Amino acid sequence: MVQKTDKIWFDGKLVPWDEANVHVLTHTLHYGVGVFEGIRAYKTVDGRSAVYRLKEHVKRLFDSARIMEMKVPHSEEDIVKAIVETLQANQLAEAYIRPLMFIGDGVMGVHPGKNPIRTIVATWFWGAYLGEEALKKGIRIKTSTFTRHHVNVMMTKAKACGNYVNSVLAKMEAVADGYDEALMLDTSGYVSECTGENIFLVRNGVIKTPPLTSILAGITRESMIKLARELGYEVVEERFTRDELYSADEAFLTGTAAELTPIREVDRRRIGKGEAGPVALHLQKEYFKIVTGDNAAHADWLHYYTV
Repeated sequence: MVQKTDKIWFDGKLVPWDEANVHVLTHTLHYGVGVFEGIRAYKTVDGRSAVYRLKEHVKRLFDSARIMEMKVPHSEEDIVKAIVETLQANQLAEAYIRPLMFIGDGVMGVHPGKNPIRTIVATWFWGAYLGEEALKKGIRIKTSTFTRHHVNVMMTKAKACGNYVNSVLAKMEAVADGYDEALMLDTSGYVSECTGENIFLVRNGVIKTPPLTSILAGITRESMIKLARELGYEVVEERFTRDELYSADEAFLTGTAAELTPIREVDRRRIGKGEAGPVALHLQKEYFKIVTGDNAAHADWLHYYTV
């Protein structure tokens, strides 16, 4: 369950959580055209709090809105300020942050006409997305029967609400079959991503991840690639098949919610030793140093605020 907080920022004003409501004829509720982000704030080693890569997330939010032809009545700076304001109003030193832009009520039918574009920012405490044990021991995933979107079917570079119907179906299928997460292939049969995370494998010391073809350009993905290269690992962005994943020494997922989650099993096949591997754990350790301000080399990735 989402942990309820006091306030949600809604169209420029902080309102009580229970009053952040919309009409049942809200266009996005019916047709799925909306965009959102998932962002995290961490308590840092010096006692302050910081939002991780806030400006990059807000830029992607606006890029998604542009792709979806949504004319947002706010600037990127407005949303950056709104996020900090909401964190402070809820007195959250650590938090998950969900900004959402959606089409309000007015006309019905597929074309949204001049319906207003509405914006909310919600914040709450959210621990490890796939569980604390998952971060330490790794998770089990299965290849979904649902294929990831083709680039001419949906706008795959937009973090759009409707895109996630695909993810919801795949996730429910995986969980019903006893797995933690679903692996999704692209329309050519190559490994794409998971329902809300990017995927990496490690083989013979080389880290590999799918290229930015049909996948969402993950901000944590980008961070991990930079970090791995700084730590001396070779990182390759190229297509690979699921049987290459089966024979990998290690595999892991990255995402704002998932952070860096190791994979111990894919489709009943043990990956490596069937546990979190040394490369994944090394990167995970260094990643947590960055998000908590314990690595000065990436201080520019943190947006500090006071509670």
